[in-house]
Amino acid sequence: MLKSFVAGLSRVANSLAIAANAAGTLTVLALMVILNADVIARSVFNAPLKGTYEIVQMSVVFIVFLQIADVVRVDRLTRSDGFLNLMHSRRPRFTSGLRRIINAISAIFMFLIAYITFPEFIKMWGTQDFFGVRGLFTLPWWPIKLVIASGSALACVIFILKVITAQDRPQLIRAPEHDDNTSNGPKS
Repeated sequence: MLKSFVAGLSRVANSLAIAANAAGTLTVLALMVILNADVIARSVFNAPLKGTYEIVQMSVVFIVFLQIADVVRVDRLTRSDGFLNLMHSRRPRFTSGLRRIINAISAIFMFLIAYITFPEFIKMWGTQDFFGVRGLFTLPWWPIKLVIASGSALACVIFILKVITAQDRPQLIRAPEHDDNTSNGPKS
């Protein structure tokens, strides 16, 4: 029962992480269009687009928190795990336990970010606070707070799933040119 629940939760969390990553990628593409349009408007028409600075600020936060859960899911979160990779061959159980501890601490940090940001989202939703220059260009704060809270919460769930399932041994990346192709023999 618990195993099927964890498997189902894992499928849902993975699907949400992939969808959020795709939304983050679309945000990058939209940002590139806006930046290119701004550059063209500045150079050709001598009239920059209003709000480009605010949109870039918002987009960077969106990109980071939309993609963080998928980055955690595929074990591409930037961290120094050289020590763990070296220790894995000598003491695999110790290394696995240490990875679980690191993932548990990471889950706690992601939970704290979500826990702190969600009430701010509720407040900003109600007050309709905005950032930008009034009369020139403004954007509401609540979407930023929502993305931070939901992205952190999803990353927290994925870290917890990694702790429960102990499936966090990232495969070392090897370039194809380093593969040993002795069965094919030397090419002449």
